[in-house]
Amino acid sequence: MKSRVRELRRGFSLLEVMIVVVIIGILATLAYPSLEAYLQRAKQTEAKVSLSAIYTAQKIYFATNQTYADTLSKLDVQLESGGSARYAITLTGDSTSFTATAKGNLDDDAVLDIWTIDQNKTLQNTVNDITSE
Repeated sequence: MKSRVRELRRGFSLLEVMIVVVIIGILATLAYPSLEAYLQRAKQTEAKVSLSAIYTAQKIYFATNQTYADTLSKLDVQLESGGSARYAITLTGDSTSFTATAKGNLDDDAVLDIWTIDQNKTLQNTVNDITSE
C-alpha cells in the first residue's frame, strides 16, 4: 500500500522549487550587467551605420562636385529621425575634408556618446557613454 501512495505523489517539493528559484535568481543577477552592456553597444550601431552612410554619400558628392558637403541636406542620404533616433548628426565640410559627428545619450546620464567619421573613413568613439560614469 505504501508503494502505491508513493507512486501517486509525483512532483517537486516546495523546498526543491525554492532552491531552483534561488539558483535562477543568482544566475539572472550575474547575467544582467552583461546584458545591459550588450544592449548599450547595440544602440551604438545606429551611430556607426549613420556615419558610414554619410561617408558614402560624401564620397559620391565629392566625385560630382569636387568638394565635400557642409550640410546634411546637400547629401542624398536617409537617416533615422524622430522619436526612435538616439543620435543627433552634425556635419562640417570644405573642399578637402569633412567631419560628421553623432551625439546621443544612451543611458540618461550627463555624458553623451560621441562618434565621428572623416574623409579618410576614420570612425572614432571620442566619448563613450557606456564606460563613462
